[in-house]
Amino acid sequence: MLGLAAGVAVSPLPIVAIILVLATPRGRLNGPLFAIGWIVGLSALGAVMLAIGGPAGASTHQQPATWVGGLKLALGVLLVLLGARQWRRRPVDASQAQLPTWMAAIDRFTPIKIFGLGLALAAANLKNAPLTLAAGASISSAGLPVGQQIASLAVFVIIGSLGLLAPLGVVLFMGEPAKNVLGGWKDWAVRHNTAVMAVLFFVLGLKLFGDGLGILVS
Repeated sequence: MLGLAAGVAVSPLPIVAIILVLATPRGRLNGPLFAIGWIVGLSALGAVMLAIGGPAGASTHQQPATWVGGLKLALGVLLVLLGARQWRRRPVDASQAQLPTWMAAIDRFTPIKIFGLGLALAAANLKNAPLTLAAGASISSAGLPVGQQIASLAVFVIIGSLGLLAPLGVVLFMGEPAKNVLGGWKDWAVRHNTAVMAVLFFVLGLKLFGDGLGILVS
């Protein structure tokens, strides 16, 4: 689960988004709202998987159920295919990488839209959603009591949010000098977003594929 959480934390595009949010005139208000939306999105998606896994018998005799293996196998294949798609679409020259058009309007987003953006980038992200579902399946298939399942999901969400919380912490503790630091982070993330995402898709997809295959053949 920790590897999946780390994969969620390394999300260049959401990190760029919160840096842009923090650079707006209401950054000190909108930045925390964005982070809260992100945390709510991950928590809700993970909770849905836990709610499904319990009644569906995700754990049988302290071992993951067959359907958990099938789910991880399918999610692994999906991530590998997405990784191949990302790699083909990467810019030949990293300096030519461009931000999505909606990011240009972030400074005009209302607080509600900022919250919704954080929620969407967490729960509807093509990388984060499969990883969060897989983490929820892993937790629910471990045969843990409900309280320990919730605590495990909380750990996943905290680790998965570190990538976003880092820029927020820099702004809150460094103040004005944080702009130069975050500007460098943003430029690097924009240039290498596609390549980083492709590698993460491949590595995490193969991991999930192997985990699912192991459950199915055991």
